[in-house]
Amino acid sequence: MKKIILIGLVFVLFGCDSEIIQNNPYLPNYNVNFTVNKDLPLYNSLNFTGNGVLINTTGIGIRGVFVFNTGTGYTAFDAACPNQPLSACSTMTLNGIMGVCPCDDAEYSLFTGLSQGKEYPLKAYRVEVNGNNLRIYN
Repeated sequence: MKKIILIGLVFVLFGCDSEIIQNNPYLPNYNVNFTVNKDLPLYNSLNFTGNGVLINTTGIGIRGVFVFNTGTGYTAFDAACPNQPLSACSTMTLNGIMGVCPCDDAEYSLFTGLSQGKEYPLKAYRVEVNGNNLRIYN
């Protein structure tokens, strides 16, 4: 019995490795909490699968936030390039279903936040759906 408990304890302590990198040395942690109303013309495209918007209002995220309709829900990612120090070129642009970092032309999927061959994914935020409103927060 002691062996089973010891093996279970070792597994819990050393066997659980998260694949999500939570601490990115390039991006500070800012509190994010805002609501998007999909009825407004500026955000109406979020009612359709595969569409996204870049909300780059001052005070929203580090460099703005991408909000994207995946078809099964919504994703929200910061628009700061996750593999670059903050600089004049580290604000990403929206290109269809991708966020593009002008510093190195890396493309990040707005479905997953990942870019092939890059160490850090996009900084993700939570999305809560309440009718036609999307609450973006961390």
